Amino acid sequence: MLYWAVVFLVIAIVAGVLGFGGIAGAAAGFAKILFFIFLVLLVVSLVINALRGKGPKV
Repeated sequence: MLYWAVVFLVIAIVAGVLGFGGIAGAAAGFAKILFFIFLVLLVVSLVINALRGKGPKV
């Protein structure tokens, strides 16, 4: 999911440089939404692992 956030961010940057304001705004919005979803899933995963008492596998 983080991959898709980065892809939409790159699309937004390219579209912004080329002057496509609407496309750049939409792609940046998708990138932001996907990034925050990824961030929430990361925090939930860390909390669940902390409650279970399991450390990271090495």
